[in-house]
Amino acid sequence: MVEPAARAQPRPLLLLLLLRRPLHQRRRPPRLRRDPDPPVRSGGGEVPSPQRPPAVLGLPPPVPADHLPRCLRRQFLGLDPTHCEPEDRRLGRGLLVVAAVPDYQSVDRVVLVLGCLWIKIRGIKPVASIDYEKKGDLESESGDVVYPMVLVQIPMCNEREVYQQSIAAVCIQDWPRERMLVQVLDDSDDLDVQLLIKSEVQKWQQRGVRIVYRHRLIRTGYKAGNLKSAMSCDYVKDYEFVAIFDADFQPGPDFLKKTIPYFKGNDDLALVQTRWAFVNKDENLLTRLQNINLSFHFEVEQQVNGVFINFFGFNGTAGVWRIKALEECGGWLERTTVEDMDIAVRAHLCGWKFIYLNDVKCLCELPESYEAYKKQQHRWHSGPMQLFRMCFFDVLRSKVSLAKKANLIFLFFLLRKLILPFYSFTLFCIILPLTMFLPEAQLPAWVVCYVPGVMSILNILPAPRSFPFIVPYLLFENTMSVTKFNAMISGLLKFGSSYEWIVTKKLGRSSEADLVSFSEKESDPLLETSSLHRSSSESGLVELNKMEMTKKAGKHSRNRLYRKELGLALILLTAAVRSLLSAQGIHFYFLLFQGISFLVVGLDLIGEQVS
Repeated sequence: MVEPAARAQPRPLLLLLLLRRPLHQRRRPPRLRRDPDPPVRSGGGEVPSPQRPPAVLGLPPPVPADHLPRCLRRQFLGLDPTHCEPEDRRLGRGLLVVAAVPDYQSVDRVVLVLGCLWIKIRGIKPVASIDYEKKGDLESESGDVVYPMVLVQIPMCNEREVYQQSIAAVCIQDWPRERMLVQVLDDSDDLDVQLLIKSEVQKWQQRGVRIVYRHRLIRTGYKAGNLKSAMSCDYVKDYEFVAIFDADFQPGPDFLKKTIPYFKGNDDLALVQTRWAFVNKDENLLTRLQNINLSFHFEVEQQVNGVFINFFGFNGTAGVWRIKALEECGGWLERTTVEDMDIAVRAHLCGWKFIYLNDVKCLCELPESYEAYKKQQHRWHSGPMQLFRMCFFDVLRSKVSLAKKANLIFLFFLLRKLILPFYSFTLFCIILPLTMFLPEAQLPAWVVCYVPGVMSILNILPAPRSFPFIVPYLLFENTMSVTKFNAMISGLLKFGSSYEWIVTKKLGRSSEADLVSFSEKESDPLLETSSLHRSSSESGLVELNKMEMTKKAGKHSRNRLYRKELGLALILLTAAVRSLLSAQGIHFYFLLFQGISFLVVGLDLIGEQVS
C-alpha cells in the first residue's frame, strides 16, 4: 500500500512572492466544475470528490486561498491581469493616475526653462535708475537721495564658526558710514559665543563703524522673533531700507550700491533679492547635489517669476526690503518656521512687487553633513505647508487678480511644495515596488525612466559642470523624498516636529581671505576698502586658526543610522530581486540603484560626519 504523500509545509510569504513565475510564463489553471448533485455509488454513499490540481510551482499557499485578498489570491493562483475582476482593474488604473502626476511637473519645468531661455536670448534685466559708477548720476542728485538710510541686520544663534566673517563683510560696505547702521542680533545661549560676538562688535566700533549688539532675554519666535524685536527699536523709523544677511553670508563691498538703486522711481517695489554663491559647492558629493538644486532655483525659478510676475519667495537672506512694505503687510510673524516666505506672500497680497538680481551674488555656505541637510530640508518643507494652511482663505479674500491667486495656490504651494514631494515618495517608494508583486498595476517605462530623466536634465541645465552627477542627483532626490514627504505631512497636520527650528550646522569654510578673493573677482572695490578688508583678515588670523583646529577636532568616524532610509532600502532591494526573477529589466536596474542609494544614505555614507 502506497503511503499518502506528506503534507507540504507552508512557505513564507516573501519566498512565494519572489519565486512566483512571471506573467508571460504563466498559464491559467483549469477551473473546477462543481456538480450540483454529487454522484452516488450503487451501494450507497458519495463518490469522493476529485483532488484539486497542485498549485503553480508545486507550492501550496501558506493560508487558504479564500482568506487572501483578491489581488494576492490571483498572484498565488497564477491568474494574469486579463482575468482580474473590475475592482482590481480599477486599482491598477488608480495607481497609473497617481503615476501620471509627473506630466504636470514636467510641463511646469519646461515652461520655466523656456522662460529662462527667453530671458537670456532677449537680454531681459531689471534696470536701475542710478548707476553709482557714473559720476553724472551722482552729481545730479543730492546726497540724501543718492545714499538713503540703510539698516543692516545680521541675525545669528550660536554661530561660533562664522560670526566674524559675516560681521566683517557687512562692516566694509562701500556706503557712507553715517547713513548705515549694522545690527548684530545675537540669540546665542552659549555665554562664550556671546562674549566673542560682543568683542567683534566692539572692535568694529573702535574703527568708526556704526554697529550695535542686541541680545534678547526672552528668545521666542526663533528668527522671526529676533527680527521683530530688532524692528521695534525707536531709531528704525529714521531708516528707509533694511538689508538682511544670515550669519554665514558675506556680501561683496558693493552689495548696497548694486541693490539700492532699483528702489528709486519704483515706489511699489518692496524687495530686491540677490543670488547665493556657494564657497563649498565642490567639497563633497552632498554639496555638489545641493548646488544643482539651488542653481535651478535661483537661475530659473526666481529669475522667471521675478521677470514675468514680479513675485517669488523671499530667501530669508541676501535681500533688501523697503521698511514701509514690511510695516504695511504686518511685519515679521512667528506663526511658522518659514517667516521669509510668510512675509513675501503677505506683501504680494498687499500689491507690492519684487525684483530678483541674478548677477549680484552673495557668498554663503552649504551644509556638508547629511544630518544638517536633512534638518534644514525638514524645516523648508514643513513650513510652507503650515503657511498654506494658514493663509489659504487670506489668498481667496485678497484683492489681487484671479491669475495671481491661481499662481499662488496651484503653482507656488500645491504643485511645487506639496505635489512634488508626494509624487516622488509615493511613486518611487511605494507604487513602483508594489508593481513588482501585483500584476494588476504595471508602470510603463516612460514613468519610471524617461520622465524622471528629462526632469533631471532640465534641473541640471543651470549647472552644466554637474552633468556627470545626473544619475546620483536623480537617485538622491528620490531618497530625500522621504524626509520631504514626512515634513509636508507634519506641516499639514500640525505635528510637533513641524515647529522645530534647529540652526543649520556651519563649518566656516569661507574665511575672510576667501571673501577678499571673491570681492576682487566679482567687483572692483575701492582701494581703501580692500586694504581695510585685508587688515581685518590679518587681525582675525589667530581666531580663524583656532576655528580650523576646532573643525578638525569636531570630525568623527562614527556614522549615524537612519531607520526609515534603511527600511526603504530593504523594500526596494527586495523588489529589485523580484523584478530580476520576473525579467523586468528597466525596473530591476532602477530599483537596484535606488535601493543602494537609500542604503548609502541610511548608513550616513554621504557628506561629512560632524559632531
